[in-house]
Amino acid sequence: MPNNHFKRGELYSVINGMASTAVARRLQKNFRQAGLEITIEQWSILYHLWKQDCLSQQELCTRTFRDKPSITRLIDNLEKQKLVKRMPSKTDRRINLVCLTPAAIELQEMTILIANQTMDEALVGISKEEINVVKNVFQRVYDNCINGTNS
Repeated sequence: MPNNHFKRGELYSVINGMASTAVARRLQKNFRQAGLEITIEQWSILYHLWKQDCLSQQELCTRTFRDKPSITRLIDNLEKQKLVKRMPSKTDRRINLVCLTPAAIELQEMTILIANQTMDEALVGISKEEINVVKNVFQRVYDNCINGTNS
């Protein structure tokens, strides 16, 4: 017997999507208020490059769950803002690596602080235990979808 009958407002993916969109809008608003001219999508690219600099476009696609045209557009815009530069790979001439510029490195601390403040705003009144339950449930939902579980 299924755990959920389809009711639009109660479907987990709909609720998750609404919460995710609300957090993204709040983060974008907080970036603008801080005078930052980057989008949430651009920030997600920078975030992965701060974790590991000089990734291929394909690796950025994989890590951000975006398609190649989207990543190309985001990187083009980040290049125009002088936040990243494309560099040829030393091991494979067919691959360009996307690398941070000093200007992007300067943004890291401020944007991470704003992102943490935004999450603090979003999680007001929610206990650590509740957060852990939600994280575990969504991880299991993700794993079920990726692994094709039919239970």
